[in-house]
Amino acid sequence: MFSKACEYGIRAVIYIWSQSKKGNKLGVKDICKEIDAPEYFTAKILQSLARQNIVSSTKGPNGGFYIDNEQENMRLMDLVVAIDGEKLFIGCGLGLKQCSVANPCPIHHEYKAIREGLASLLKAKTLRDLADEVSSGKATLHSIL
Repeated sequence: MFSKACEYGIRAVIYIWSQSKKGNKLGVKDICKEIDAPEYFTAKILQSLARQNIVSSTKGPNGGFYIDNEQENMRLMDLVVAIDGEKLFIGCGLGLKQCSVANPCPIHHEYKAIREGLASLLKAKTLRDLADEVSSGKATLHSIL
């Protein structure tokens, strides 16, 4: 449902958040190792998120990515829109340009309900909620094989 960029971005930001509350700033290599993501691609995603003030970063020997006080209650919806835009929440499930209530595609009504449910979930969850679930062991950012 999300693009690969969004998947890596969500995992990276959750991990950054979980480490920021311990006072840590993280480099891209450490983040990618922990979330099993490609380094160059994830670095580009994080640079974009830093420009959009979704995450913070500092350069230098003690630098890295972190979450500051302004960002700590950010909703998951903000992160998804920053990476993938709003198309997921307004587009046709089959990619048609003219899909609407008046001219629906074959899955229009069912897909609309799914879109609305996803938007509701993403608005309800904060990055703090997700990071807390990972930190407490209730959830993981690792692939289970």
